[in-house]
Amino acid sequence: MDQSLLSLRTTLVFLLALLAGATAGGLTALAGEGTPHSLLAGLGAAGLAVPFFNHLIDAEGNRNRQNEHAGASTGEGEGNG
Repeated sequence: MDQSLLSLRTTLVFLLALLAGATAGGLTALAGEGTPHSLLAGLGAAGLAVPFFNHLIDAEGNRNRQNEHAGASTGEGEGNG
């Protein structure tokens, strides 16, 4: 039982999506819409927030990995000039 159920990144993405969904649902409820509309707005916002925050958090890591592989695949380096 030493390993966690979710990674830190996954937990952060889900937490941010939960906060975004709760905010959207709360604001919809404050606007005077009914409970079903508020729930749908919150669930929709949370569903769209998961891939958004996943991409946002991993943007820096992917850029670094792509730059490393780009130099190796273009034939740049010693003996290629």
